[in-house]
Amino acid sequence: MKRKFSDRANWRRILRRSYTCLAMDADEFKGLVTFYRIHELREPLWKEYNGRKLCLADRGYLWMQHFPRGEHFVVTTMFDDKNRVVQWYIDICKTQGLTDQQVPWFDDLYLDVVVLPSGEVFLLDEDELEEAVSQGTVTNKDAALARKTAGRLLSTIRNGRFRYFTLSLKHRKALAQNGELSES
Repeated sequence: MKRKFSDRANWRRILRRSYTCLAMDADEFKGLVTFYRIHELREPLWKEYNGRKLCLADRGYLWMQHFPRGEHFVVTTMFDDKNRVVQWYIDICKTQGLTDQQVPWFDDLYLDVVVLPSGEVFLLDEDELEEAVSQGTVTNKDAALARKTAGRLLSTIRNGRFRYFTLSLKHRKALAQNGELSES
């Protein structure tokens, strides 16, 4: 199991970035929201889905992460330099926490759900989860938690009840208007 940090301090591709973490305690969302704006990078990051290449990280891109309290997932919304959603990337995790420096982290359980603005949905890395179980780095109990969480998320997405699609747009827009999220 790999621990992942929201500030991506060791991401060598990135030369200059800004990072903010906010705690939210509203009816619609309780947890942490982080904002990772890319100002300069060595080279863009590309990913291919169904033969179509998408740029996931480039100059001016914003990665917003929702760490919902008490859940076994973290939602990353990737915005391009024109504030359009590139994708929602949902990491399934065992636990979430905060470093002493107040940087959110999660223990990744390998399974990921990707949703594109077109509505296409992908479940990724089932093979990595199985390999981790066979190597003993993930227990059968944790693998079952990952599968159950992914199944619940996929069902919620397919039923049109996954609130993070609208929450991500709302939070980015509201924070930018309030000046809490630098657009530069």
